[in-house]
Order: sequence, then structure tokens, then C-alpha cells
Amino acid sequence: MTLRRKLLLVALSTLALPWAGWLYVRQMEHLLRNSQEQTLLATAFALDRGLVAVGASLPHAAQGWYVEDARHSIVIDGNDADWAPFARWVQHPWAGVDVQLATDQAWLYLRIKVADATHTRVDAYDPAAIESDHVLLQLTQGTRQRSYLLASVSSGAFLARPLGARKKGLPDEISGQWRDSGGAYEIELRIPRAQAPQQLGIGVFDADAPSRFDGGKPDVRPLLGLSPALSNDLTQLAPSGVRVRLLSADGWVIGEGGSMLDMHQPKPSRFPWLQNVLSDLLVVPSLDRRQHLPRNIARLTAPDVQQALDGQATANWRGGDVPGSVVLTVAVPLDVRGQNRGGLVLEQSSQALPLLTNRALLGLMLASIAVLLIAGAVLFAFATWLSVRISRLRDAAEHAQHHEGLELAQMPLVEDRDELGDLARSLSRLLESIGTYTEYLRKLASNLSHELNTPLAIVRSSLENLEHAQLPPAAVPYLVRARDGVSRIGTIVRAMSEASRMERAMASADGEDMDLAQVVRGCAEAYRPLAAPRTLECVIPEQPVPLYGAPELIAQAMDKLFDNALSFTPADGWIRISLAVEAGEARIVVANQGPHLPDAMQGQLFDSLVSVRGAGARAGTPHLGLGLYVVRLVAELHQGRASSHNEEAGVAFQMTLRGMRRPEAE
Repeated sequence: MTLRRKLLLVALSTLALPWAGWLYVRQMEHLLRNSQEQTLLATAFALDRGLVAVGASLPHAAQGWYVEDARHSIVIDGNDADWAPFARWVQHPWAGVDVQLATDQAWLYLRIKVADATHTRVDAYDPAAIESDHVLLQLTQGTRQRSYLLASVSSGAFLARPLGARKKGLPDEISGQWRDSGGAYEIELRIPRAQAPQQLGIGVFDADAPSRFDGGKPDVRPLLGLSPALSNDLTQLAPSGVRVRLLSADGWVIGEGGSMLDMHQPKPSRFPWLQNVLSDLLVVPSLDRRQHLPRNIARLTAPDVQQALDGQATANWRGGDVPGSVVLTVAVPLDVRGQNRGGLVLEQSSQALPLLTNRALLGLMLASIAVLLIAGAVLFAFATWLSVRISRLRDAAEHAQHHEGLELAQMPLVEDRDELGDLARSLSRLLESIGTYTEYLRKLASNLSHELNTPLAIVRSSLENLEHAQLPPAAVPYLVRARDGVSRIGTIVRAMSEASRMERAMASADGEDMDLAQVVRGCAEAYRPLAAPRTLECVIPEQPVPLYGAPELIAQAMDKLFDNALSFTPADGWIRISLAVEAGEARIVVANQGPHLPDAMQGQLFDSLVSVRGAGARAGTPHLGLGLYVVRLVAELHQGRASSHNEEAGVAFQMTLRGMRRPEAE
């Protein structure tokens, strides 16, 4: 991975900053929510105490019969279509008994439905009515109380039978409609509003199961309904932007006041779509997904409301009806002198909290993007600057590797006072040491050949003098061996001198435009007599192969390659010389039949003083391993390379040439 990509990954680590900021914003939001919850809970408890202080008519702890507010008159005709709007709030004092009550300005309406598959029906005034299927009503007004027996032998109008003496303020008779069906019967009646009771008792008697429905004993409960007086008190006491509902012990709404419309809502965001996205992704998922508490509803049955009716204060957040708003709902028990007599539910809608959260998140997001871009740009520029400096060091090292020379003053970054400057100075000292040692090695062959010539001449002349002297026969073999050793040493000295001359020649060689195919072809024709009796194959293109280089050096390199191939090729073997051009490079290959190269030595054959000649080479011929070294120098001079590989029946040495560098025009 490049340095730029690594630093880019480091820049991406700055994404941890917006994540930490997001956690901070969420924590801030939770703190704001908690603060608002505590404030609204304190308001609810204060409102509870205020209702007690003003002497409001608060509900009792006992259950009651809830009376719906009829928005239209109900016709007593035995048809329950008029009761359909109140079907959601049917009251069930016993299993199989449905009770509905409604009122308008003139009448109190009552509907009772009893599930009874058996029929034991008589009229209310029949003496046997008390032992037959009937419903008993008990009306209580203050201290006055009167009961009425409701029964009918068949469907249609009926007249209730009063029980007991007349009571002032209570009706003398009650008429209604009885509708009998296969599995149930329904009673529908009405009572004048002026004679409506404060408490109502309902008892149901089943002649076939006397113990059913508590044996017909009336269930007496107070009448409850939405009280204008309580609603007015709540409206006066409710804070701005808060809706308050007063509940009975069983959750019926008996008072309602206030409004959730806040006149001090903050200015909406200039990016509402972004606000909605942030709200949906970050705020709304943490809210209560349960159904909102509607305004026009007779009874609240939400779990948090039920907890308040059981004596435990609760607070819940819900998504608002308006996009980007939230609703805080708190429910507290209605405590009247230590007795829980219902509950108070307060609701407050707010767009401020989501707006503050969204604005904080939006600001955090924009700041994070800006910081990330700036950090990425700075790190990318820094990586580019480092890459350029490192590339300069690499180019200088490669320049020195190609033996083109590099003085200490030419090494880049040596004046810099950082880690790369230290590296440059270390490389400069290393290259200086390597250059000194390389120059010593380059001059070693020339110095040795020069120094060895004089003692070698003395030894040779001494041996010649010994040949003219009278020697014992036993000493003659030693003299022959000494002459042979001197001859070999002379050959070695001449080879070393030749290698030194080649290096000097290459250092001062001038290039020219030439036809490489003609040079290779001329060399190959000159090798034919030398190769005999071996077979010499030539694969050289007919068309010219233009190249800028030194033809005499290329010819000498080919001489080395041919001499190497000739040394290892048996008398009945073959040698192949080929020239090809691929991808702008000229490739000269000299292959021969013979033993394969050792795998461990293939990468070292073109180094100086390295040779693998053994039984496969011409016997008696000394060799220093300088020939292939010269081939490598010639290839590198022409911006190429030298290589070798084994073939199926022999080996191949390859020299790839791209041409010498042309001198720059002055």
C-alpha cells in the first residue's frame, strides 16, 4: 500500500470525531428530555394540588357509569344504530352484559344488552316478573332512592314497574323499547334530564341461572361525564402549550382543558428535508411508537395511563402529528388527601427539542465534513511531499546502481534536518564507501596485470635459461610443469588486462546509429570456421534493425558469448545465434547444446570472477569468469540486461539491448 493511501486511512480515522460528537449530542438530548420530563411532572403535581385547593368537584375512588355526550338526539325505537358512535366505549359490568349511557340537554339515555339464549319472559306488572328474566334499575338522588323493574313478554314498547313509594325528583314511570333476539335481549329507555339520578344501579336476573350476574343484585355506581366545571378549572390552571385531562379511577375523561399549541415555537429550519431525515434517523427511533392519545376520546387505556391510575407517575415521549415534533406525555395519580381518586394526564408538544438536536447534529455533520476534508487534503499534500522526496532518493540510488557515478554533493536531501535527511546522509556515506571499493575492484585487474608482468618475465626468462642448462632427467618434468604454469599465468594476466581495457573503452565509448542485424550477421559468419565441426544456426531478420550504440563493443560481447558456447558444446553438437525485436527491445540469444547450468548459480554468472567451467569446458584453458561479466557491462551500457536459462537440450544466454543514451544537444 502506498504512503498516500496509508495517510488517507489515517485521515479516515478522524471519523471517530463526529461519532463522539453524535454521542455527545444524543446525551445532551437525553438530558434535555429528562429536564423537560421533570418540569412537566412537577407541573402535574402542582396542578393536582391546585384542583384540591380550589375545591373542584373531583371524582370518587369507586368506579362509575360513564355518560357519553350525545351530539344528536337518540330515538327510542329498539334500533341500536343511534348508539353506533358510542360502541367503542361499551361498559361491561358482567360478562355478557353491555351498558351504554348518553345524554343531551333534555334526556338521559340508557341501553342495556343481555346475552341470554333461554327465554323466560313476562310483563313487568305480572306477579311472576320478579322470578322471570328482568333488569332492575336503582336511581339515587341525594338521599332519595327508587327502583324499577324492566321486563317484557315480547319485543316492543314496555312500561317499567316502579318498586316502592314515590320519591320526589325521581320519575314515576319509565317507558322504553324491548327487543328480543335469538341469543340476547336489548332494552332502550330514556329519563328526563331533570330527573336524572346522581347514582345508577343496574341489576340483571336470569331465571334459568339465578346465580348469574350476582343474582340480580344492582351494581350501583355514580354517573360520570365530561364536566364543564372541571374542564373550565383545568383550562384556568393549565400552563401554556400543555393539554390536561382529568381521569376517573377507571380511566374515563371527566375534565379536559388547555392546548398543545405553543405560541413560542422556534423558527423552523432552512433545510426541512434534512431536519426530517435527521429526526427520522436519530431522534424518532428512540421515541415510543405506541398510538398517540387522541383529543376526543372518552377513556384512556394506554399502559402508562394505567400505571398512573395504579398510583405510579410515568413519562413517555411520542412522535408528534407534525413532522419534526415530539409529544411528552406525563400521567400522575390524582391524590386527594392521601386517596387515589383518578389521574391527571398532561401532554406537551414541542418542536424545540428536535430542532435543537437537529441543528446540533447538522452543525456537527458540516463541521466534521469540513475537518475531514481539510485533514485529508493536508495529509494528502504531506504524503505527496514525502513521496516526492523519497522518489528523489530512490532515483539517486538507482542512478548510483547503474554505475553512472554519484558525488556526495549530488545526493539530494543531505542538507535536510529530518529523518529523510539522516537517511540521505547515510546513503551518501554508503555510496561513497561502495564507490571507493568498486573503483578499487575496477583497478585491481589492471594493477595486478601491471605488477605481475615484471616478475612473470623474470620467471619466464629464468625457465628459458634452465632449458639450455644441463639438468638431470628427473628435473625435466618439473621444468615442463613450470613452463605450463607460467603460460597459464600469462594468459590470466592478459585476460585481466583485456577486461580493464574493455571497462575503459566502455567508459569512453561513443554511440552511433547502426544496423544491429548487419553486426550480428557479420559476427555469425566469422564464427562459422571456428565452430566446425559443430553446427552453427543463424536466425537473423532480413530487414534492418536500427539501434544507437557501439558496434565494436557489441561484437566483443558476442565474441564472449560465442566463446562461452564453444567451450561447452561437444564436437557433434549445435550452436544457435538469433536476433529478434520485441516491444522496442533487440534481443540477441546465443544457445548451445551442452550441460545445464546449476540452478544456484544462474543469478551470479554475469558477476566478475565467477565461473562454473568444469568437465564440460575445453581442458587446459584457464578461465577467470570475466567474459560474461563483460557481456553484462555491454548490455547495461545499452540500457539493457543479460540473462541465462536452461533449455531442453542445452543452455541459452540472452542479451537485451535498448540503445545507448544519446548525448544532449548543446
